[in-house]
Amino acid sequence: MSTQGLLYGKRVVITGASSGIGAAAAELFVREGARVVLTARRKDRLLEVVDTIGAADRRAIAIVADVTRAEEMRKVVRTAVETFGGVDAAFNNAGWTSTGTPMHLMNDEEYDRIMDVNARGVWNAMRAEIAVMLEDGGSIVNTSSVAGVRATGSSAPYIAAKHAVIGLSRAAADEYAAQGIRVNAIAVGSTRTELMDQVLSDTPSLLKPFTERSIQQRLADPVEIAQTAAWLCSDRSSFTTGAVIPADGGWTAR
Repeated sequence: MSTQGLLYGKRVVITGASSGIGAAAAELFVREGARVVLTARRKDRLLEVVDTIGAADRRAIAIVADVTRAEEMRKVVRTAVETFGGVDAAFNNAGWTSTGTPMHLMNDEEYDRIMDVNARGVWNAMRAEIAVMLEDGGSIVNTSSVAGVRATGSSAPYIAAKHAVIGLSRAAADEYAAQGIRVNAIAVGSTRTELMDQVLSDTPSLLKPFTERSIQQRLADPVEIAQTAAWLCSDRSSFTTGAVIPADGGWTAR
């Protein structure tokens, strides 16, 4: 029996990799045989992840970048090509949300930040990744949310941005199918990330509304979302593209 992992030999870019789902994906992907380029804005946290999972044998490298800046994402992808020789897959996971300020009270800066990180960030990342996948193909996975398919009670810009992630994913899947590039989105349910822990620490009563609409009645562990991303990045999902895969504990089944 082969001991090679699900992502053996794959060269993967992961955004939002300094904590939460992105950090869990980094660890899982390396364990499954991938070499990863990790990016986020927080250098110290990013280097901690790299040191934990792959610094010794250079299976993981870090580059500080902001997904809202197109040139910085092009630099991330260039680094992957220069270091590992190419990009076979990408997990565009960076995201941001706020506490649900009503639309009529939300300022433009908050709206811009949410839309820029969640929607423009995926736009910037995909354009850079696709440019180097045109010859050999690849798989791109974008983190959307149950808020990308339902009005969840999250802030309006977050809901709009996560809908946009799904639209961008489907459009890219259609546009680049002939080049062998697959693009999918994950509709992520409530997950115990650093941001979620902060919210629940401030307002413990929110745990019930965050979990009661899912069949499993709990928060996901970040690695559970990473497992879905790993499958979509792998060759085992070769006939899956333009899809929105729920990893939500059954939230969207009701």
